Amino acid sequence: MTPATKTYGVVAAFASPEQLLEAVRAARQAGYRQMDAFTPFPVHGLDKALGLERSKLGYIVFGAGLMGAAAALLLQWWTAAVDYPLVIGGKPYFHLEFSIPVTFELTVLFAAFAAVLGMLFFNRLPQLYHPVFTAESFARATDDAFLLLIESQDPQFNPEACKDLLRSLGAGRVELVEEVAG
Repeated sequence: MTPATKTYGVVAAFASPEQLLEAVRAARQAGYRQMDAFTPFPVHGLDKALGLERSKLGYIVFGAGLMGAAAALLLQWWTAAVDYPLVIGGKPYFHLEFSIPVTFELTVLFAAFAAVLGMLFFNRLPQLYHPVFTAESFARATDDAFLLLIESQDPQFNPEACKDLLRSLGAGRVELVEEVAG
């Protein structure tokens, strides 16, 4: 017995990034908003054409860097001035100059971890399964094809109208993407 499926969307393959950008703009002009694009390399302007917001990752990385610097300074102050104070050569227990290397290192460490973990979170990775992975043309998305997916969640979605629109925009291959219901 085969499991029941439902339509996830329509995916179309384009030959060039310029064709993909034009298709995205035309689809947005036609009223579609729930779209995604898959390309073998970054395409300048695609994020704006898709209507994506600016990423919050930079703010998270900056905040994590500040937390790393604060943690480093607090750790060094606590160990040198409070927990185990030693008078060495008449110098003060804590001074900013000697703490710069460790502060820099922890700033970079916290920011790097935040960047990697934030990127994984915002990109919903690792994603072992996505309905578009079943489309025949998706295998070429990492090689030489530029794909546009219009999702069925879009209020304007009509499979036949989407297929006709994408074909009229010069898509080489247009497929219906199915997902297992449930």
